[in-house]
Amino acid sequence: MSDREFQSIDFLSQKLRMPYPELMISALQSARLKYTPPLPKILCDLLSVEWKKEDAQSGVDLRIQALFPHLQGQPYLSGSVGVARKMKPLRIGVLFSGGPAAGGHNVIAGLFDALLELHGDSQLFGFQDGPSGVLTGKAIPITAVSLEGFRNVGGFNLLGTGRTKIETPEQLASALSVAQKMDLTGIVIIGGDDSNTNAAILAEYFLKNGCKTQVIGVPKTIDGDLKNPWVEVSFGFDTASKTYAASIANIAADARSAKKYYHFIKVMGRSASHIALECALTTQPNWTLIGEEIAAEKQTLSAITNGICELIEKRARQNKYYGVILIPEGIIEFIPEVATLIRELNALLSKGTGAHLEEVAERLTAPSRGCFQSLPKAIQSQLLFARDAHGNVALSFIETERLLAEMVSEQLAGKVPFASVTHFLGYEGRSGFPSNFDCNYCYALGKTAALLLDAGVTGYMACVRNLAGPVEAWQIGGVPLAHLLTIDERKGKEKPVIRKALVDLQGESFIHFKKQRAGWMLEDAYLFPGPIQFFGEKALTDAVPLSLRLEESRG
Repeated sequence: MSDREFQSIDFLSQKLRMPYPELMISALQSARLKYTPPLPKILCDLLSVEWKKEDAQSGVDLRIQALFPHLQGQPYLSGSVGVARKMKPLRIGVLFSGGPAAGGHNVIAGLFDALLELHGDSQLFGFQDGPSGVLTGKAIPITAVSLEGFRNVGGFNLLGTGRTKIETPEQLASALSVAQKMDLTGIVIIGGDDSNTNAAILAEYFLKNGCKTQVIGVPKTIDGDLKNPWVEVSFGFDTASKTYAASIANIAADARSAKKYYHFIKVMGRSASHIALECALTTQPNWTLIGEEIAAEKQTLSAITNGICELIEKRARQNKYYGVILIPEGIIEFIPEVATLIRELNALLSKGTGAHLEEVAERLTAPSRGCFQSLPKAIQSQLLFARDAHGNVALSFIETERLLAEMVSEQLAGKVPFASVTHFLGYEGRSGFPSNFDCNYCYALGKTAALLLDAGVTGYMACVRNLAGPVEAWQIGGVPLAHLLTIDERKGKEKPVIRKALVDLQGESFIHFKKQRAGWMLEDAYLFPGPIQFFGEKALTDAVPLSLRLEESRG
């Protein structure tokens, strides 16, 4: 879009057909609604796409085989061009699950457009408020009109979302009843690791009970930990990383201007440090903690604090009393003695142990008791009372950025001038306008999900590969969900879950980071990527995650 075309948008006279039709929309929103995602060549003619089977899965955990007997032995699927064929109409339900991630609406748009392309009589229904909508049958028809205001924009507000786990016999029976009453050909679950675990459980249960309804998952999480050889990156990661990187760079500019604060910045990433690594690569802060490295080297909390203090003292000798420290959200769980403490706390609290500081401390092992009592009272309370839906410590509520700043301040007292400011970059990265990469990726994922449903398969995750290359060269596929499952402990019980992907310390992204970071410590090598770009040169608007490009270059 040219500058003249952009300026000519009469956004004051345009109203959006949304749940709140009286609201006006911005010039940028109006322009984004008109964006048409380019298609991979394989998706340009859906009627001629066929699926080729690749090697069947092997080496699956025997416990997973026992839990998912109907999903065993499924082959991997890769899309290829075949001969056009006649299609039948499909009746599909779709839902968002878990936290929002930019691009979700484009998955639904791609799914909707593909269903109509496959057969004009196909229908799409949206389950409201996440998985709970599948249990209650709370659904709305999705039409071209209802999608008008949601293409290429953020949020999950078309349907809403939720974190309900579908696992009890009663819940599974309710989902089966709803699927049969609605006569659904399939259900598409757009979500992360827990949500796609839901998809596998539902697919297995439907097959066991002779239900025709297929279940397809779509990989979503800003954390980037839903990643494997077939899923190169989850959608939303690119937009979140770019959103955080813009803020980190702005803070770095402020630090270099005011010259008196160290900024301790925590970014989302509960179980892996992918976002912190991506933001470090794109902004080059003075110090970045990578949880996986800390765990591998068995660094203690004291060692981490000492490292930061040494950095600050070295910079002080250059008359620099400012800097930027980047911290992943889940860092505390990677520190060995704290990780052990958290496991003990999770086990104790799952058994109903009272949540009083003194009572809990007495029930801990001696090493964990010492670790617990060494923490500030505020952090102790957060470890006890901030729990997630699974009963585990809710790491996003643990103020590790403040903990580290306070410990550093205490250790540096009387040595060098030190003042800190803490930040948590979190929810602002989840629902913004998706980058062009996420717009295009999600639209392709939606179309891929439709093709898997048309093929009659169930218990698969839609995937799009070769993402570091041009969109037209992207390839589509389906990976069996059962192959991604492992057994983990939740609330003191063993549960099947999608295994999380941690930062690969032998991967090209981390190796590149490790080679460069020493030069960022003392020099102000800050990079300023700026806000997400939607118009202009493709090098700016269509840039893929830097970590994805680095990994591709190694391959």
